[in-house]
Amino acid sequence: MRLELHDVAIGDGPGAALPRLSAVADRWVPGFVAVETENAPTLASLVAGGRMRPETGRVTIDGRADDAAIRASFALVDTPTVAEPFAALTVVQVAREELALAGLRADKASARLLLEEIGLDEHERTRLSALPTELRVRLLCELAVLRPEVRGLVVTTPERHGGDVAAWLSVVHDLVGRDYTVLTITGFAALATIESLPTPEFAAAGTDAVPETDTAPPFSPDDTAVATTPDTSVESDQP
Repeated sequence: MRLELHDVAIGDGPGAALPRLSAVADRWVPGFVAVETENAPTLASLVAGGRMRPETGRVTIDGRADDAAIRASFALVDTPTVAEPFAALTVVQVAREELALAGLRADKASARLLLEEIGLDEHERTRLSALPTELRVRLLCELAVLRPEVRGLVVTTPERHGGDVAAWLSVVHDLVGRDYTVLTITGFAALATIESLPTPEFAAAGTDAVPETDTAPPFSPDDTAVATTPDTSVESDQP
């Protein structure tokens, strides 16, 4: 699945809300694009994810302009004001919310099982604001791909939470190696670091084989699961 931004922009000139951007994310090819200013990363993510149309340029999926297909296939990850969980929530609370939104069992036991499988069981009571950046990216990406229709991710400025760029980049590379298309919206300093680091070979040349993974969601849909919203309190994570 190939996602392309073709000279997309909102506004014009030095004061443009979203300066002109071009980027490509494809199967086995992680995509990165750098923007600055407070709101530009969110706008870039909304445009890339098919949630907002640019004033100029276009976004395509597998060569065609289809916003509905992009919205269905790509999840926004940690996008400020749009897809950013509340910082005060614990890891297990965030997991339960996302399990419910994915139509899966959202009880504490299911959330804890998921956290164990992705290596975050030690952090179930950790507030999201205190979670190391690479673990935050791991958590939110793994939760996003629980949705059965999602095959791509637009990850927004993980470097804003601090930490080592190489650490959270390894999470991006892992998702790409599992055949997800990932576009990361980042800043110029982080992009320079990314470009200085080696990129792994995700697939042998000339093969369409998908790497085996043991991280497929182990849960079954549960008709009794109740989706939560930002205005809905989550049951305490205390035992």
